[in-house]
Amino acid sequence: METIAFRMTLRPGMRDEYERRHREIWPELADALRAAGIRDYRIFLDESTGHLFATLSREPWHTMDALPSLPVMRKWWDAMAELMLTHPDNSPETTSLVPVFHLP
Repeated sequence: METIAFRMTLRPGMRDEYERRHREIWPELADALRAAGIRDYRIFLDESTGHLFATLSREPWHTMDALPSLPVMRKWWDAMAELMLTHPDNSPETTSLVPVFHLP
């Protein structure tokens, strides 16, 4: 299992709505993420900057690269675009984070 991490940016004043939407994540989206081999997906907020720090583990056979083509993923991105910084297609702006330490 591989663990990856990335950063996104929440718009000011959107924390409560962002958390609400994730508490009520659509079952079909959660199913698609699991079917793509994603496990233990977590998102943390740095309240001083609005940066969202995400980590997830993915199976060796993962199909994460296919997620953007799924209608449910596109619909989720469209719904979340007002809350965070996004690209023109409403996919979140992400910055990959490089691992520098791991305590097994």
